[in-house]
Amino acid sequence: MCIQSAVAALEAGYANTIALVYGNDGQSTGLRYAAGAYQAEQGGLWFPYGMTSPGAYHALMMQRHMHLYGTTQDQLGAIARTFRDHAALNDGAVMRRRITAEDYLASPYICEPLRRLDHCLINDGGVALILTTQDRANDMRRAPVWVKGVGQASALSDSAFPPDDFWAQPMRAATRDSFDMAEVRLCDIDGLMIYDNFTPTVLFSLEGAGYCKPGESGPWVEEGHLSLGARYPTNTGGGHLSESYMQGWSLQAEAVLQIRGEAEGRQMAQARHIHYLAAAPICTSIVYGAAS
Repeated sequence: MCIQSAVAALEAGYANTIALVYGNDGQSTGLRYAAGAYQAEQGGLWFPYGMTSPGAYHALMMQRHMHLYGTTQDQLGAIARTFRDHAALNDGAVMRRRITAEDYLASPYICEPLRRLDHCLINDGGVALILTTQDRANDMRRAPVWVKGVGQASALSDSAFPPDDFWAQPMRAATRDSFDMAEVRLCDIDGLMIYDNFTPTVLFSLEGAGYCKPGESGPWVEEGHLSLGARYPTNTGGGHLSESYMQGWSLQAEAVLQIRGEAEGRQMAQARHIHYLAAAPICTSIVYGAAS
């Protein structure tokens, strides 16, 4: 959302250069996305019924997806393993030891059907993105990466969580707006950066944006389409599941590195257009591109 606001401010002439800065001290402060803090945040409306953390909400959503479409835990495990494989190539990742299907299934349930390896990390870190106008970017020593399209849409209710379609409608709207602005189609996208606070969010984002039909994301990821060297390399730095949980910001930085060709051992074969997407109460979509 901040990126869209920054783009609008630059386009309107309210600013020439904008720094978007994010910092996280979750590990140092002992943060836990679980019962105590989350109960207070939600005002006690839901936690008596077991909704004691964001993971509990996503576990409930995943149970529904499994019931409707037959999605399996092995398919969630494929996401966790793929992103860990990418993190193993990233010197800056928190978790770099590769995991097997057996490792995934041996990890304990936090809230069934989600296991510990379905959850994002808690860590310290920081990211800064510098956005500026086209004329200034053209004068930089390094080739700029263009924010070619942005979009966001919401489907909020009195519960703040989620509609029956797993946010497919707002995800579709945000993707459409960003693709129209960028003048691209799905076939033009070389790689994906998907907000992966939990593995199910990856499935919901893929379906909402149109990479898979509803219910088909589980088999699709199990076929390996998110891996480096596949059609849509995704979260090539390791994502929130294995690199670090930076509330989406590390994924923006990874998109920039990929398009600049600076991702070293995890570099995509081609990175002309990268799509960032997040299925959440406020769905967001950003298309990054190389200079023409």
